[in-house]
Amino acid sequence: MVVLLRFAPSPTGALHLGGLRTALYNHLYARRLGGKWILRIEDTDATRAVPGAVDGIRSALEWAGLEYDYGPGVGGPHAPYYQSERLDLYHTYAHKLLDSGHAYRCFCSADTLAATRERLARTGSNATYDKACLNLTEEEVMRRADLIFGHVKDAHASLPTDPVLLKSDLFPTYHLASVSDDHEMGITHVLRGEEWLPSLPLHLDLYAALNLKPPHFAHLPLMLNRDGSKMSKRKGDVQVLDYQRRGWEPIAVLNWLALAGWGTAASPSHTGAAESDTPPPIPVPSKKAKKAAPDSTAVMTLNELIHNFDLSSLTHRRTVLDPNKLEYLNKHHLMRIAETDEGLTALAEKVHDVVKAAFPTSPYTNVAYIKDVISALEGRIVNIRDLPIYGAYFFLEPYFQGDEAIKMRKRLDDVEYRTVLESLIQRLSLEDSTKWSEDTIRQLLQDEESKVGLKQKTFMSVLRHALTGSSAGPSVATIMKILGQDRIKERLKTALAH
Repeated sequence: MVVLLRFAPSPTGALHLGGLRTALYNHLYARRLGGKWILRIEDTDATRAVPGAVDGIRSALEWAGLEYDYGPGVGGPHAPYYQSERLDLYHTYAHKLLDSGHAYRCFCSADTLAATRERLARTGSNATYDKACLNLTEEEVMRRADLIFGHVKDAHASLPTDPVLLKSDLFPTYHLASVSDDHEMGITHVLRGEEWLPSLPLHLDLYAALNLKPPHFAHLPLMLNRDGSKMSKRKGDVQVLDYQRRGWEPIAVLNWLALAGWGTAASPSHTGAAESDTPPPIPVPSKKAKKAAPDSTAVMTLNELIHNFDLSSLTHRRTVLDPNKLEYLNKHHLMRIAETDEGLTALAEKVHDVVKAAFPTSPYTNVAYIKDVISALEGRIVNIRDLPIYGAYFFLEPYFQGDEAIKMRKRLDDVEYRTVLESLIQRLSLEDSTKWSEDTIRQLLQDEESKVGLKQKTFMSVLRHALTGSSAGPSVATIMKILGQDRIKERLKTALAH
């Protein structure tokens, strides 16, 4: 069987984290099985469409590195990939339901339908429609056939009574369009959010009424905020664009989302609405073959996520997104990326404009220099955009009037402070700048430490204060290597003046 999945967002706004996770799981599962996936735009509700939303969705997927095989901008054998361009298909399927007696036309106005829903609700009924048009004669139907609605007769109790399939504007509802497209496109597996689980009986009824073989279904639990509340576009940063703007690494965000739903529970909630005569859910391996779920902070590349992805390891429970885990994963992905010169260059270029904006008067904001600073701060930066915060002294002179610098200076003896700096200034005037490496710097510092006769902690604290004005950071030797002899001597002289 050729495995084919689809991610089918509506263009009603920016892609949010929940949508990105659904796209990610479709990507992981498709690649894990050697299959492909489609980006399909479900734009049948023109009243909710947001201009530019499709471009935003595609841009977010591109940023995340999730490359769909077929869809807008890519093409493929299943085109068109906008539902608004597939209306003839839905009309064909609607007529099949009418001809087989599984659907009927309704001519009630929107106001009438709304009033009916309210009236039924006041009586305590779960029904949403009173079947007023169910028994119209053929003659009556033909006279009013310009307004078409439909339903499936054996809709389940959890669903609206006789749900609409085709609206009076001749656009389908999600139910008809989704079933029609999934069949026509050859979709074999549907991975979607659990909000669609109540609709599964209706969709299976539609497949049965149309005499079509349904795909396998899996429904992914919702994601929650740390306080247990449902994630909402109106609360907090849930748009993918927010994470892009704030400098998070795409792979860290994917890693975070993937592992947030990865647990040791049984297969996801794709069986809750299935019945004995319905298609099986997505197959899961036997216990013997089941992979152990990775730790919730396991640092994994996209290929590693694909290799380890297993639907049977997804939890039934709704998932709480912990921002602390994103910070941990992002920090470690930065370290991984910086291991290669190509990755280090990409990070430096990414933060280049941020550094220039933070230090507009500094002559030390070129990409090559930023690469050195990133390497020096390895393991200390959580987000690459934090570079100006943790490494300000690499770009500007130390600020000795700051609280931290003042506290450091008060703990240091004046005579010892002056002795260390004067001795090092003299030593640097004799050093060959062409042999300036971390190894030679470490040897130089050991010699100076022995010469002045101070404990290493005191000696290094004096230099750290004079060179950075900060109590934390990389080793003094690393800092000196990046600053260079001339800048070091200037800083030591400035510190003496204070």
